[in-house]
Amino acid sequence: MRNVLCITFLLLLVLLCFEPTFQQLSSRAERVALLNLRSSLGLRSKDWPIKADPCSVWKGIECQNGRVVGINVSGFRRTRLGSKHPQFVVDALANLTLLQSFNASNFLLPGVIPDWVGSTLKSLQVLDLRSCSILGSIPLSFGNLTNLTTLYLSNNKLNGTIPTSIGQLVQLSVLDLSHNELTGSIPLSFSSLANLSFLDLSSNRLDGSIPPLIGSIRQLQNLNLSSNNITASLPASLGDLGRLVDLDLSFNKFSGLLPTDLRSMSSLQRMVIGNNLLGGSLPEDLFPSLRQLQVLALNDNGFTGAVPDALFLIPGLRLLDISGNNFTGMLPNSSLASNSTGGALNISRNMFYGSLMPVIGIFSAVDLSGNYFEGRVPNFVPRDASLESNCLQNISSQRTLADCSSFYTEKGLSFDNFGKPNSVQPPSAEKSSKNNKRVIILGSVLGGVGFIVLLVLLVVLLFLYIGGKRASGNQRGVSVGPIPTGSSEPPSGLSINFASLGENFTDKQLLQATGGLSDENLIKLGHSGDLFRGVLDNGANVVIKKIDLRTVKKETYLVELDLFSKVSHTRLVPFLGHCLDNEHEKYLVYKYMPNGDLASSLVRKTNVDDENIQSLDWITRLKIALGAAEGLAYMHHECSPPLVHRDVQASSILLDDKFEVRLGSLSEVCAQDGDSHQNRISRLLRLPQSSEQGSSGSQTSICSYDVYCFGKVLLELVTGKVGISATPDTQLKEFYDQTFPYISIHDKELVSKIIDPNLIVDEDFLEEVWAMAVVAKSCLNPKPSRRPQMRYILKALENPLKVVREESSGSARLRATSSRSWNAALFGSWRQSLSDLTVVPAAAMSRTVGGSFKQSGTSGSQGSGQNNSGEASRRRHSKEIFPEPPDEQGERAEYHYQ
Repeated sequence: MRNVLCITFLLLLVLLCFEPTFQQLSSRAERVALLNLRSSLGLRSKDWPIKADPCSVWKGIECQNGRVVGINVSGFRRTRLGSKHPQFVVDALANLTLLQSFNASNFLLPGVIPDWVGSTLKSLQVLDLRSCSILGSIPLSFGNLTNLTTLYLSNNKLNGTIPTSIGQLVQLSVLDLSHNELTGSIPLSFSSLANLSFLDLSSNRLDGSIPPLIGSIRQLQNLNLSSNNITASLPASLGDLGRLVDLDLSFNKFSGLLPTDLRSMSSLQRMVIGNNLLGGSLPEDLFPSLRQLQVLALNDNGFTGAVPDALFLIPGLRLLDISGNNFTGMLPNSSLASNSTGGALNISRNMFYGSLMPVIGIFSAVDLSGNYFEGRVPNFVPRDASLESNCLQNISSQRTLADCSSFYTEKGLSFDNFGKPNSVQPPSAEKSSKNNKRVIILGSVLGGVGFIVLLVLLVVLLFLYIGGKRASGNQRGVSVGPIPTGSSEPPSGLSINFASLGENFTDKQLLQATGGLSDENLIKLGHSGDLFRGVLDNGANVVIKKIDLRTVKKETYLVELDLFSKVSHTRLVPFLGHCLDNEHEKYLVYKYMPNGDLASSLVRKTNVDDENIQSLDWITRLKIALGAAEGLAYMHHECSPPLVHRDVQASSILLDDKFEVRLGSLSEVCAQDGDSHQNRISRLLRLPQSSEQGSSGSQTSICSYDVYCFGKVLLELVTGKVGISATPDTQLKEFYDQTFPYISIHDKELVSKIIDPNLIVDEDFLEEVWAMAVVAKSCLNPKPSRRPQMRYILKALENPLKVVREESSGSARLRATSSRSWNAALFGSWRQSLSDLTVVPAAAMSRTVGGSFKQSGTSGSQGSGQNNSGEASRRRHSKEIFPEPPDEQGERAEYHYQ
């Protein structure tokens, strides 16, 4: 009997404890609101049965005291009718005034977040809208949700800037805005979020810098700002985040040094700062304090100097990746090594040297490739370690003897000559001193003789030039010097450093990677070789170009190899290696670009069997234009002599998985024709110059030819007309006739008539499209000397709104601008194009040369901002702000387009 009473008492106690769970909804207004929400979201009766009580039966409904305080529809399925037209319609929530939590993650809500959410749901503490396909911007009214502790808006299509009002949410603990399309900078008001422990803004389009007072968020444990465009240096206040466990700043544009202040982050377990622009040496006293560190990635930056020994010896380190830097020195002494951690070590693509030390044995996965290690490979090195491109003994795919010997000699060390006799010793001081004296004496003699010969040669050339002018009457310039670099003659005397050209593959490796060069792996048949997709043994996706020397000129691939051996830039397609063993067939290996090229990505079908078209959004198009401009600006202005791409079109603009640009089709690259230098000499001596090349510049070895072709690419991005950049000018007359009249610096609305109909643009984006169209038309000026230089084009694309707003706000202010500024250069070209692109009678069309444009004027490869003489200034038009070469013959050209 006693047992029965005990059991009965326990049952009553359980029922009393769980009594609130079975309570009924007491508010009629809230029941109506829930029914309206059920209808607008298209929820199934299985989850929310219409006749049952919501508090006790409906899934995902939480009630307190008969009122709704929580709704969770995460992962719910809609009815068949509701699935056809899903929308962000949650107006019924406005009547749930005590709602504390709303979770709709992974539930499709395409549309804009209503502004009333922030001004009405004042009790809301948790808002989870992850992966809902939400559009538009984050409402400013969110700043009124002062009780909010958790806000998830990740994996949507949100755009615009992050509202500064978010900084008013002082109770906020979790903020996740990752994987959207947010722009602008991180609001300074974030430093007021004292209770924030989790902040993820990764995979957006944010720029600017990290707020300097970010260290005031003392509760922060997770900070992820990766995959944005954030610049400037890392603020020292990051070191004040003593509770930070996870820090990810990778794939940005941070520069400067790694702050020593980071040593105060004693709780840090994961530091990922790879793929930035950081440099300098690593602080010696930084890493001994970071005893909890498990993952450290500093890869693909510009760090230099020796690596502190403490970096290799952090206890519990599972991943150390410092690859792709300029580190040098020897590995730490084996006596400092601890027990194995089973982690991974990647120090590839640096300049480490000396013997392999037991510290390597701490790690189970090791990549040492691309360094200068010498000697034998000890047993403690893992069997599957990557050891390519070193100076090791009895290992395949090592550097050449010349490369290794030169490196060790420069360090003042002896090289073991791959274990063979006659190792290379550094030269003795006495011998070096004698050699230096001989070199100085010999250099002085040759220098004096050379100066006299050069002086005589200049005088002779001057007399020949003047004599040629008198003899030829009205003839233009006289060609002086050797064949221009940009000529069609085969290159001679190429000195290619194969040691710097990546891996030396075998025929067998590449055939295996491409399935025997099967048609299934054929990407396309190119003019310089056939392209195949392949997968290497290590799983890396690559593109392999097969060059058949029986159909392709030998110099084509040699020029490309020579380029990659001397030039390296993030905007050029990564070159991984080559195979030159076969007499008639050569292979070049590049990194695979997942998004193909611009020609195939601009507009594409979402499914082979579907008619739906997927078009790149405007932000991506502008990003692609900027990336291509960066690459060309590097070639034109940072290489000496300047390099001309000569094949700029949509198909040569390759796109990686993040739509970052890598310039391909580099087999036509050449140094700029020497005529550009001759033009400068001619202007200084007041000598006549050769005539202008055609509309696109029939002389393709000058930088202005690239500018013209780039203008066609920009026009393709604006109009969505695929194939413009690959179409000859002779076939584009009608297109230009229909397009150019709608590109006016004085009328923004005109450009909307030529914009790609698949492109969705708001008012701000329309101004950017307008600006790009203006830049494109400036690039397409028929006279090469009137086209802007790539560095000015790059600046214009970096500041597109400044292009149109400054120009349209009044020319007087612009005329006061320095003639060397980018906007002055651009608009000088624009204004000149207004006088160049005038209509001519149809009878004159038969006199066109080099495409659709008539040839006339004076020659010059760039002609932008390089002549500031008084005579040039006096010859400008009254509205012109761009310095240009004087028109010696007073000729004016007539063209077919206005």
